[in-house]
Amino acid sequence: MKKSGGGGGAAGDKKRGRRSYGDSSTDIPPRKQAVKKDVFQIFAEKVRDHKDLESRWAVLQETRVEYFRGKDFVSFLRNHAELKDLLESDKSLEVEDIANILLKKNLIVRCDRVVKIVRPGKRKLSTWPAHLEIFADQGFSDNDAFFAWTFVNRRPLWQTLLSFCWPVLTLAICLFPVYPHQVKLYILYFCAGVLLLILCLLSLRALVFGTLWIVLGKRVWFFPNILAEEATLKELFQFWPKKDEDERPKWTARLFFAVVGVLVILLLRHHAPDEAARARYQRRVYNIIDDVLEWDPRLALSGMMEKQSEVNVTDSMNNVSGGSDVGVTEKTAQHEYTEEEVISDQYEEGEEIGNVGRDADQQN
Repeated sequence: MKKSGGGGGAAGDKKRGRRSYGDSSTDIPPRKQAVKKDVFQIFAEKVRDHKDLESRWAVLQETRVEYFRGKDFVSFLRNHAELKDLLESDKSLEVEDIANILLKKNLIVRCDRVVKIVRPGKRKLSTWPAHLEIFADQGFSDNDAFFAWTFVNRRPLWQTLLSFCWPVLTLAICLFPVYPHQVKLYILYFCAGVLLLILCLLSLRALVFGTLWIVLGKRVWFFPNILAEEATLKELFQFWPKKDEDERPKWTARLFFAVVGVLVILLLRHHAPDEAARARYQRRVYNIIDDVLEWDPRLALSGMMEKQSEVNVTDSMNNVSGGSDVGVTEKTAQHEYTEEEVISDQYEEGEEIGNVGRDADQQN
């Protein structure tokens, strides 16, 4: 009875184990469950990609970051309250509470300007500083407070495609010497046109600034960000100038620079090159351009082969001349040796004749 009871208990445990295994098999495994993304992360990405939130780029601890101002964040969420729906159950929170949660989740970090004093010649601090540092109190504020995004934004598709084009462009630049002559001309004229456009734009920009600064005392820079180091592509081609926040220049400084400008123009006009010098310089430039455009690897290789053939001919001529010199030397040596033998034979014959003559005299 005990055995049967024990066996029944064991069988019941097995059945219960099978049922529990069957029930657990219907559940979704933890690995297959989709990880739900944080709603505040989604909210931060949407806010960052929105065009109405004004932002700039700056350097934070040797790292380039995108940042915005606290007051702009408050006005942005007031004008776009529909973005709060992404927060689901937390959509009823105030703007300050949402920003504090973003700070706690390390989606943004509060920063402060590095330069905190007004520079000489300016009325107030810069609206968008170029260098930032981390602020000690990581709490939200809309009073001259800056906040930088800490996560990496998703790269657009066109930037990904452009990154693959850079190696192709580099290879194309390296292969410029082997291009056909007509293609070289197109590339040369295009690059020269772009360079001329940039120089004319910078010259016109400086001329407008100098004229308005001397006449009206206003600092007006068209394309104000064209020479900026920390500027996006959109900011780089911004045409309208920024508001002049500096003090009005003194009339003595304006008069001084006006006189200096007139003297420089007269000096350049007095020392301008004549027509002959300009023609010589033009011919020299044309010769340099022709040398660059007419260069061909086949011509270079043929020139190298010609030089090599000239070297071979010179070596062979040297060898031939060297061999002939050796032959002449040998012949000269043989001739000298023959002459010495003849002279020695004649000397011996003379000595024999002289001995015979002395013997005959003695006998007489």
